[in-house]
Amino acid sequence: MKLFILIYAVLFSVIEGNSQELKSPNGDLVMQFSLELNGVPTYKLAYKNKAVIKPSHLGLELKNDEKSLLNSFEISNTETVTFDETWQPVWGETKDIRNHYNELAVELTQIETERKIVIRFRLFNDGLGFRYEFPSQENLVYFVIKEERTQFAMAGDHKAFWIPGDYDSQEYDFTESKLSEIRSLFDTALTDNASQEQYSKTGVQTSLMMKTADGLYINLHEAALVNYSCMNLNLDDENMIFESWLTPDAKGDKGYMQAPCTSPWRTVMVSDDARDILALT
Repeated sequence: MKLFILIYAVLFSVIEGNSQELKSPNGDLVMQFSLELNGVPTYKLAYKNKAVIKPSHLGLELKNDEKSLLNSFEISNTETVTFDETWQPVWGETKDIRNHYNELAVELTQIETERKIVIRFRLFNDGLGFRYEFPSQENLVYFVIKEERTQFAMAGDHKAFWIPGDYDSQEYDFTESKLSEIRSLFDTALTDNASQEQYSKTGVQTSLMMKTADGLYINLHEAALVNYSCMNLNLDDENMIFESWLTPDAKGDKGYMQAPCTSPWRTVMVSDDARDILALT
């Protein structure tokens, strides 16, 4: 009986977890990727055993597409790589820059449509970067992004340094408040501008800096923004979950894509010293 329970527990953890774990080179950051029920891509991130990002969903909603790229995935392949190089910039305050990370590339196949995407994670000693990749394939060639559904689920009601989410202007003073206070302070944070367009009373722009109650600094941003809409964030202030909110064109579309192509990197920088975040940016 005990043997049966042990075997069942092992099998259950594999079936339910179906997770891939990635650690930073120094081991301080740990990211886990898994597929939730109905094949929803999900990730979470911890720093020195403290939750940074709670389980958060990944995916994209496509225009005029009943299935989109949100669920019904299975993991068809995974690859891990360790990369370490030092390079010298032509200009800047630092002579040598070390580019050192561990990488996990997860290839997902949507069961019903046989469409493939790759979610590539790179975990550095000071943060996480990930992006969506769309390889060349017959079942996904030209497509329009209706909305990117990348989530960043916060582990608490953190202090945030934010400016209102606005498609047209960044000319605002930063407001310091708890995440739960953004909605009530949003109108106060606005200043008159000839060109401005907000999208939500809980919308904020990146980069977004936060400080947790126990002194951890977290920054949400993006990198390598090429042929893609700029990412803002929208906060579900009941659950403390940020979701990406792309800047639309005049028709409301968020991106015109042709595979093979990639999204920008979504970045989560983490440190217990604010000066480290400044050095990274």
